Amino acid sequence: MTQPISVIAKSLVRERLRTGLSLAEIARRAGIAKSTLSQLESGNGNPSLETLWSLCVALDIPFARLLEPQQPVTQVIRRGEGTKVVAGQANYEAILLAACPPGARRDVYLLLTQPGADRISQPHSSGSVEHIIVTQGRALVGLLDAAQELGPGDYICYPADQPHIFKALEPDTHALLVAEQN
Repeated sequence: MTQPISVIAKSLVRERLRTGLSLAEIARRAGIAKSTLSQLESGNGNPSLETLWSLCVALDIPFARLLEPQQPVTQVIRRGEGTKVVAGQANYEAILLAACPPGARRDVYLLLTQPGADRISQPHSSGSVEHIIVTQGRALVGLLDAAQELGPGDYICYPADQPHIFKALEPDTHALLVAEQN
């Protein structure tokens, strides 16, 4: 059986970036050479179980996280869809769109856009995710090769560590953006 070095490499990079620690610091904490960690993050080498275990301890993650490929997904929730909870004593409904994973960092933006030049964003840091709700107008939003047309009340979630677009299709298109970095 061959070792899933490409999955391990991506996981090491993702988890090191999540911690905010340098390559040298993670290597020091794991008791391995910086060059060894650099090779592993590049998808080269044949790490021993002990080396991987030491890296997991240094990164403060369970061992299985190194072997689990992250599958970025795009999720669209149309207006009126989603898991709804209704208050019993008020005219109030809450629709769950996305729960915050442990240790995540989120920034929230109000987007005020006009048709014209498309906003094409280059990939953000590994594991980044964007959530957008169009509140007014219409827009083409999401991954460059799979963008979705959204209208008022529509929601989209996509992996922002890939090229993505926000293109206003009507004047005065407004949206709420939640940028999540792990």
